[in-house]
Amino acid sequence: MEKRTLGTDLDVSAVGLGCMSMSFSYGPPGDPQEMIAIVRAAVDRGVTFFDTAQVYGPFANETLVGEALEPVRDQVAIATKFGWDLDGVQVGERAHGLDSRPATITRSVDDSLRRLRTDRIDLLYQHRVDPNVPIEDVAGTVKELVAAGKVKHFGLSEAGVQTIRRAHAVQPVTALQSEYSLWWREPEDEIVPTLEELGIGFVPFSPLGKGFLTGKIDESTTFAGDDFRNTIPRFDPDARRANRTYVDLLARIAERRNATPAQIALAWLLTRKPWIVPIPGTTKLHRMEENAQAADLELTTADLEEIEDAQLRAQGERYPENMQRLIDR
Repeated sequence: MEKRTLGTDLDVSAVGLGCMSMSFSYGPPGDPQEMIAIVRAAVDRGVTFFDTAQVYGPFANETLVGEALEPVRDQVAIATKFGWDLDGVQVGERAHGLDSRPATITRSVDDSLRRLRTDRIDLLYQHRVDPNVPIEDVAGTVKELVAAGKVKHFGLSEAGVQTIRRAHAVQPVTALQSEYSLWWREPEDEIVPTLEELGIGFVPFSPLGKGFLTGKIDESTTFAGDDFRNTIPRFDPDARRANRTYVDLLARIAERRNATPAQIALAWLLTRKPWIVPIPGTTKLHRMEENAQAADLELTTADLEEIEDAQLRAQGERYPENMQRLIDR
């Protein structure tokens, strides 16, 4: 698979694999051995960039990713995240809240290294900006971890422009991870220009609109009781009905290009900037293969013009109010 560079020197596959859904948030977790098999199959198909986090599970996802990638550790880049108060939390329980205090970061990174069965983290993100801890203190702590060899690169997630600039001045930021897709284009206003100015890569999560842009979800779809999409306004039945315009557009182009709607959505993201690396997630082998193949699909000028000319606007907020408060502006 084609490689792309995040920041100055983190080379990864053009499409990565987000591993969260294997353990967390999208209904019951997958069978660990089946998920490990998918992760290893992704490596065989050229994927070299894998995303996890301490809070996924919690902890279970890092453990799964660590076991899956241990045999090929030197062939891949592993990204994980800190930033939650997980003191005393067990697998399946909720985090107490945000916590990016330096001592917590240092301790939690040692725990992540153990679960990931590795001696270094290729890309360490602050999962959400902690308003109680100056970002300079966070970046300074990560700088110390880089100097110690435990971390290779620093990243931020859902951070606003001013936070990005302040962090970057202390420890160069290699990548920002935030939601970005055909149905959430807000980052194009301020985030993308700032990243381009500073030489920071962009790692879009939910590049398939939490599954909606695959075309496999409509207003009649029901989710498991613990699937967090049940709480998202954009997944209300009326919003899903209205947002089918996205799927219809992608399906038209996909039929013309002998592809799938998901592949068109990912290929569109790859055209936006050469330093954008989406991380679609899945718990199904054939979906992982489908997503990886999107890296080989080149959209034409006519394809891209059709997407822009549609001027689509999504219905419904992307997060419920309690999650909106966690997003840095």
